[in-house]
Amino acid sequence: MPPSFRLSAYFGAYFLYAGAFVPYFALYLAARGFGAVEIAAVMAMPQLARVAAPTFWGWLADRSGAGRAIVIGSGLALVAGYPVLAAAQGALAVALVMLLMSLLSAGALPIVEAMTLNSLEGRGERYGPIRMWGSIGFIAGVLGTGVWLDAHAPQSLLGVVVLLAAVALAVSTLLPTTRVSVGAGGAEARLGDVLRRVDVIALLAACSCMSAAHGALYGFFSLHAEALGYSKTAIGALWTLGVLAEIVVFLAWPKLTRRYSLRVLLIASFVCAAARFAAIGWGTQVLLLLVAAQLLHAATFGVFHAASVAAVHRLFTGRLQARGQTLYSSLSYGLGGGAGLLVAGWSWEALGPGWSFTLSSVFALAGAALVTWRVRV
Repeated sequence: MPPSFRLSAYFGAYFLYAGAFVPYFALYLAARGFGAVEIAAVMAMPQLARVAAPTFWGWLADRSGAGRAIVIGSGLALVAGYPVLAAAQGALAVALVMLLMSLLSAGALPIVEAMTLNSLEGRGERYGPIRMWGSIGFIAGVLGTGVWLDAHAPQSLLGVVVLLAAVALAVSTLLPTTRVSVGAGGAEARLGDVLRRVDVIALLAACSCMSAAHGALYGFFSLHAEALGYSKTAIGALWTLGVLAEIVVFLAWPKLTRRYSLRVLLIASFVCAAARFAAIGWGTQVLLLLVAAQLLHAATFGVFHAASVAAVHRLFTGRLQARGQTLYSSLSYGLGGGAGLLVAGWSWEALGPGWSFTLSSVFALAGAALVTWRVRV
């Protein structure tokens, strides 16, 4: 079984689980009686865990070569953690359980990203067709769970999530045992050198801004659409539109990278994010505008993520590959995503949906400015 097949299968299984969790977990928390600030706090736990945990797991993977074992352990933490979360009483207890689960599972995806890029042997244009299966899995998770929740109580979501996490755990046992290649020189010294570079700092800061920009989307888009009268199936379809557009990007990624630099692609993704969130904030009632905004997910996630992991892979070489990807995950999805969710939780109650998504646009424009200023990849 070729490594590309195993990696594609893991991306598909992991994002099948994520497709059930990301769009609907806020609905589950709302059904338990949590308010906007409490929902944002619970939803921020996975992002906050990523501030430090992925870097530790990446360091361990680089030093031990036990990347697959770490990914399997991450899956076990999810499968075991959700039943505990279901039994937890109150927002604080739920948040603490979510934080512990997230600390134990935060290294899985960036380690698999590093495995994938390392397996390509310098042919980064082949990343898109492998990563595309994650998008396909996400679509299946979103649509299937949306249909399920239209017929069942929101509290039933945890059963679906545990089942799909168990599928991802099973698939993780098939991952290749390929170790990230070792370059010349001392890894620790080179890591310090890389982290002192202004272009690296600007790139990681910009990535944090993009994740912060998505805070309102991932925390409250489904609740916002439901409040405006959209069914859960329709909400799932709207999420799916974005992921379908993302798949087109991953299929076209080899052509895009031949035609445009990573810098140009990154700037375009930030500009599209600013437009997307402004449209969602002020035009959700207009279905066609909402559809157009969701299709911009092709740029705000598809182009952004593929360009970011490629840029990180170029800047963090040799034995720094796993640590580079986990550092990117920590500062982008961890620090940036957690901050974005907490800001969105405050602004949702204080300012309302329109201004919350306007803040998202401001974060995106800040990221565009940082890339334009110093990033050259």
